[in-house]
Amino acid sequence: MPKPKSSPSSSRTASSSKKPLIYGAGVVLAASLLGLVSYWATAPDRSGSSSSSSSSVADATTDPDAGVYPELAGLARRDAGDKLAQGRVDAPVVLIEYADFKCGYCGKFARDTEPALVKKYVGNGTLRIEWRNFPIFGAESEAAARAAWAAGQQGRFWQFHRAAYAEGVKEKGFGKDRLKALAQQAGVPDLDRFVRDADSSAASAAVGKDQEQGYGIGATSTPSFLINGRPIAGAQPMETFTRAIETAAEKARGTEDAKTGGHTGGAGGGAK
Repeated sequence: MPKPKSSPSSSRTASSSKKPLIYGAGVVLAASLLGLVSYWATAPDRSGSSSSSSSSVADATTDPDAGVYPELAGLARRDAGDKLAQGRVDAPVVLIEYADFKCGYCGKFARDTEPALVKKYVGNGTLRIEWRNFPIFGAESEAAARAAWAAGQQGRFWQFHRAAYAEGVKEKGFGKDRLKALAQQAGVPDLDRFVRDADSSAASAAVGKDQEQGYGIGATSTPSFLINGRPIAGAQPMETFTRAIETAAEKARGTEDAKTGGHTGGAGGGAK
C-alpha cells in the first residue's frame, strides 16, 4: 500500500507508521487504487488541472458498478446523531470526505464545490455528506481537527468548517487563540466548553478513529472521497462529483425498484 503523501504546498509531518485497517480483498485493491489516484491528483509539477483523473473515477455511465467497492460503501455511518454530517440518513447517496484544515485543495473544494453540491443534492434528499477528520500536516492540523469536533459538539461544525476554510485563513495558522476566534466566528455558544472539548481525550479518540479509517482505505493525500463506495481523490471539478453522485443515485433507484417491483420518484432532481 502506498505511504501517505502530501499535497505540493505542504510537507506531511504525521506519522507514517499508521496500520491499515483490514476490510477484505476488495478493499485492499480499492486502497491501492485510491492511493495511486490520490497521489497523481495532487502530485507536484503536473501539467493541467486535477481534472485529468476524473475520467478514471466518474465515467461510470456505461457501467455503474465499475470502480465501486461495497466494503467501502459500508463505511457510511448514517448515524442521525452524527454532528459532523449533513443530509438525510436515508439519502440514496453518501459522500464521505477525508480532509485536513491545513490542506489548500480541501479549502478549494470547501469553497468552490461543496456548497453547490449541498444546494443541488443535499437539499432535495439525494445526498448525505459525512466528514472524516484526516489531519496529515502535523500538530496544527490535529489541533484544528479536534477543534472542529469540539464545535460539532455544540452543533456548529459546519459553521466552523466554513470559517476555517475561508480564503487566507490557513495561512494565519491554527494556534489555540486562532481556533477559539474561529469558534467564536462560527457562533459556538460556550467557548469555555469548546476549549475543554478540543483538549479532551474524547476529541483525540474521535479524530484518531477517522484518521485510522482514512489510512486504512489507502488515502495518501487530502481531500479524498468515497461516493457510495467509489473512490475519488483530489479537488476534482464539479462535473466529476455530479456524474458520480447521479450514477450512484440512479443505481440506488434501480435497486429500490427491483425490491418493490414498482417505480420510485426521481432522486436526482425532485423536491423533498
